[in-house]
Amino acid sequence: MSENNILEMNPGNSGLGKVEIAPEVIEVIAGIAASEVEGVSQMRGNFALGVVERLGKKNHGKGVKVELGEDGIKVDVYCLMKFGVSIPTVAQKVQDNIRQALLNMTALDAKEVNVHIVGIQFESTKQEVEQEQEL
Repeated sequence: MSENNILEMNPGNSGLGKVEIAPEVIEVIAGIAASEVEGVSQMRGNFALGVVERLGKKNHGKGVKVELGEDGIKVDVYCLMKFGVSIPTVAQKVQDNIRQALLNMTALDAKEVNVHIVGIQFESTKQEVEQEQEL
């Protein structure tokens, strides 16, 4: 791996050049893979990212942290779960989906995929307001 945190791919010495993958690409792949799992409500981001998303730009890498080390790739995912789902089951599906997506798209196997549950998303309050108005 190079000094500037870009992952260099060495599929063989083909003589055509080299392929490098930036950590941001791995973050986007992991973010999309995690948000595809049923039971994940949203990925955690900060206030600035929330404002940018409301203006129309989607950040697929939010809530994902990637560390490139000598021993491999470590992915940390921070997400909110929907109320009522089995957290261990959904977290396992998130890990499996991220690992499979990275393997399919980059031929890289992550050493660690850590899922951090930072909150629970309850049903929207819109339903509660409608029920109160009916009474």
